[in-house]
Amino acid sequence: MTTWGFIGSGNIGGTLARLAVDAGHDVVLSNSRGPETLADLVAGLGPRARAATPEEAAAAGDVVVVTIPLHARDQVPVEPLAGKVVLDTMNYYPERDGQVPELDEESTTTSELLQARLPGSHVVKAFNNIWFEHLGVLARPSGAPDRSALAVAGDDAGAKATAARVIDEIGYDTYDLGPLAEGWRTQRDTAGYAVLYASDPQDWSKPPRPVTAEEIAQKVATSQRYRDMG
Repeated sequence: MTTWGFIGSGNIGGTLARLAVDAGHDVVLSNSRGPETLADLVAGLGPRARAATPEEAAAAGDVVVVTIPLHARDQVPVEPLAGKVVLDTMNYYPERDGQVPELDEESTTTSELLQARLPGSHVVKAFNNIWFEHLGVLARPSGAPDRSALAVAGDDAGAKATAARVIDEIGYDTYDLGPLAEGWRTQRDTAGYAVLYASDPQDWSKPPRPVTAEEIAQKVATSQRYRDMG
């Protein structure tokens, strides 16, 4: 049994918490507004869930999910995450996050920025390229013929193995993109982004389609840097 800590408990965090609880794991949820604002979410998840501060969630988690807007990345606690596997779901949306020059010039990636903030932690990119509603319904038991895969990237092989294990336990295979620097292959507007799981890209209310690791590999191989587009 794994304890998942959550720094951010919105759409992605809440969906992952439900998958984790359903898999028999404990979850410790946090947000920027205080534990009392998570009472309804915790009640809906049941006795395996509790609310805490970000620092407490970071300290409690065997793995910790950072799922907040990118512009809030400097609020991620550092010391409680030392030595831990940190799963980063963040994407860069300049209209929300403001301009980040090093991301605009593509000299780094969102997860590399988080890794720089957390030098004692092991950051793994995950869950950033699937819509939260698709994430919630595509989970399948290991070996199921319609099981989907999710892409991960990271610089530490052990951390990626841990990420693959917990992702497997909540219902997904994984496809290894390589180091964090390769995480751009599933960023917004690339071939490996969320539309991959949509059965109808024009109507996301329709049930999503399963996507295998082999399909992810084929798609991300065609991803292009923004600077190379056009």
